[in-house]
Amino acid sequence: MNQITDKLIMVRPVNFGFNPETALDNAFQSQIEGLNSSAAQSKALKEFDEFVSLLENKGISVQVFEDRKDPFTPDSIFPNNWFTTHEDGTIITYPMYSESRRKERRDDILNSLASTVNKTKRYGFEYFEDEHKFLEGTGSMILDRENRIAYACLSERTNIELLEKFCVLKNYQKMFFYALDETGKKIYHTNVMMTLGENFALICMESVQDEEEQKKLRVSLEQSNKEIIEITYKQMNSFAGNMLQAKNKAGDRFVIMSNQALTSLNEDQINRIQRHGEIIAPILDTIETLGGGSARCMLAENFLS
Repeated sequence: MNQITDKLIMVRPVNFGFNPETALDNAFQSQIEGLNSSAAQSKALKEFDEFVSLLENKGISVQVFEDRKDPFTPDSIFPNNWFTTHEDGTIITYPMYSESRRKERRDDILNSLASTVNKTKRYGFEYFEDEHKFLEGTGSMILDRENRIAYACLSERTNIELLEKFCVLKNYQKMFFYALDETGKKIYHTNVMMTLGENFALICMESVQDEEEQKKLRVSLEQSNKEIIEITYKQMNSFAGNMLQAKNKAGDRFVIMSNQALTSLNEDQINRIQRHGEIIAPILDTIETLGGGSARCMLAENFLS
């Protein structure tokens, strides 16, 4: 199994903006004073298009789907939360915590992806929304696809029962823990505090405050031969945990993060990351502030072969 892919999927926004529904448990979200909805959409669209250009200029394949004006989906720019793809042809859709985000699930996108391969299998967990149980794709789970381990910090958006169901379905081992921010609040998504590449794991280890959980996490990563690169709370709050490693058709490796995340890192951390790929760092200030997500959240991976 491949840990990284050379095919990425992005959704170009038409109604991007601050969503008070998701802000209830997303501490990374905040309003921008004096910025109206039209200006927010315009700024986000510029950041999005420049991000796509940066990726394509490095030879990374990016399939861009246009968002729809109706239904209203201000967070559609973050597609990695509602579906995942897998090398065996599996496509899985997920239950979303916010009612407004459930409208992001689109059969036309999944059908387009499925049309490029011989055979796909579809599984849906979204019916668990009726039971108020959620699992938000690769926001909730950091997948070690090579070693078949699903890392997850439990929260309102990451239910242990659904994590277990995913692991049974895909024959993964679960590695769950609790990660807390500096105020003691549960971190809403695992992918803001942890990134996993082919040979490295970047993580805000101090957010895992239970010593036994932290020890198990370290052992699992070390046994998987991952170089552990630790970041601080302050760096996590600048989205330094929200990265993705990818490659292009030539096999060149890249580590994708926002400019804010890159700026927060020290020289040693940057040097260690660069051993695993060239850094791509778009400016995503508007998207990060209003949406509470960063570069990794904007990228769904296409592993269908």
